[in-house]
Amino acid sequence: MDIHKTAIVDKQAQLTDDVEIGPYCFIGPDVKIASGSRIGAHAVIEGHTSIGKNCKIFTGACLGSIPQDLKYQGEKTYLEIGENNIFREYVTVNLGTESGSKTVIGKNNLLMAYSHVAHDCIVGDECIIANCGTLAGHVTIQDKAVIGGLVAVHQFVTVGRLSIIGGCSKVVQDIPPFSTCDGHPTRVYGINMVGLKRNGVSQEEIMQLKKSFKILFMSKLSFPHAIEKVKAQIRVSQSISYLIDFIKNSKRGVCR
Repeated sequence: MDIHKTAIVDKQAQLTDDVEIGPYCFIGPDVKIASGSRIGAHAVIEGHTSIGKNCKIFTGACLGSIPQDLKYQGEKTYLEIGENNIFREYVTVNLGTESGSKTVIGKNNLLMAYSHVAHDCIVGDECIIANCGTLAGHVTIQDKAVIGGLVAVHQFVTVGRLSIIGGCSKVVQDIPPFSTCDGHPTRVYGINMVGLKRNGVSQEEIMQLKKSFKILFMSKLSFPHAIEKVKAQIRVSQSISYLIDFIKNSKRGVCR
């Protein structure tokens, strides 16, 4: 174990032997850090926080601090972080709010400098949150989504799988999977062509999604009528079925 002499690590913290702790860090008593993780200078990790293998936490990041929620009264809440995540400079991630609740970050994610993940959020796998991207409480980010720089996501919003949101956008409704979205407030501009290709989606599947998007988001049909038209005119693959279910199950409404 490589712990810098200026770091403060509580004796009750659970660290594996090959964890690296940089200068002037603070590690609280209820923290667990798994093998291969590296903690940069001046980072603060506190609360009931568990960090998976091979995570890289850069200068000044604050993980496991109490939620910025006036309802919080010191309840026992959690932060769970999977493996192979990168937290760049001054990222902040809060604990859950209600007793037993948790904020969850999956694996293989990149959170760029100054991004913020609030209480009770769920971030999936292989997501990117660019510089100063901000998630309010109870936001869900599905796998392989990309949140642009300076994007603000309203509480309880869900961002769909393999979607991308342009920088400085204001997100107040759910972001459909496979979409490219941008604006203030956010609008759908089409499918995430680059992301779909990079993830091995076939050209035929991409074309079917493109046709579905035109009916669902570019027509003037209501969602129920648009969904019926998609089912009637397009072969409903697994991806299109997932897209339709996402729209049907949305609680905040889906941006158009």
